[in-house]
Amino acid sequence: MKMKILKICVLTSILVLTSMPFLTSCSKVPAGYRGVIVNLYGSDKGVAEQSVGVGRYYLARNSELYLFPTFLQNYSWKDDQAITMQTSEGLSIKTDAGITYSIQPDNVVKVFTKYRLGIDEITNTFLHNMVRDAMNEIASTMTVEQIYGAQKEVFITKVNELVKRQALETGIEVDKIYLVGSFELPATVIASINSKIQASQNAMKVENEVATARAEAQKTIVEAQARGQQILINAESQAKANKILADSLTQEFVNYQTILKWNGQLPTMVGSNAVPFVNIKGKNNE
Repeated sequence: MKMKILKICVLTSILVLTSMPFLTSCSKVPAGYRGVIVNLYGSDKGVAEQSVGVGRYYLARNSELYLFPTFLQNYSWKDDQAITMQTSEGLSIKTDAGITYSIQPDNVVKVFTKYRLGIDEITNTFLHNMVRDAMNEIASTMTVEQIYGAQKEVFITKVNELVKRQALETGIEVDKIYLVGSFELPATVIASINSKIQASQNAMKVENEVATARAEAQKTIVEAQARGQQILINAESQAKANKILADSLTQEFVNYQTILKWNGQLPTMVGSNAVPFVNIKGKNNE
């Protein structure tokens, strides 16, 4: 009887030991991640969602561990995942885009409860669609020239504001949405935009040339006016000087100046108004 009971205990132990790998599994939460343990089967399916930190965990057969990074993540959507949007003219344009975001440790259960998927599926499905919808919403209010040209930064800023607000409601903190490269436009649209840009540059060049010509003409006028003003000033100054000189030329002053400059020789002829020197070499004395 005792031998029978012993055999039963041994067989039971062997059965338990051999079946344990099928009943439990060991999973690890690495540094920088937070785990969410979820029941997959039974009446308590999905009820035991709990957040766990860094470490190793033995999970029951009906449990699964989802890992969520708590550090800043960066993803980009290219090629087949590139985002297509329509402008206000109904023109379809395409671009590669990227996202940088993070999930706070306290929000991992909230994020999983919202999406019921792992981080890769959430990023490439829900976040991708969120960014796509935001780009379409903003692009529908702008022309292709605005998005492609001067208001490109306005476009991406508005997309960022919209996505950040929507993602935060689900527990995801978006750092930024950005464009990878440039927009893909039809060749005809690019040619049209480039033509308008060239025309605008040409018009600006002509305007600058006109402004330069006007400035040169104005400079010439100003210089001419300055020269004329200088001549007038010089003439007025000379006239005043001449008047002062003329007023000072009295007969007595002239005689005085003549005496000062006399070299001692008497002139042979003198006028009636000249200095009264005696002509001692008259004809009668020759």
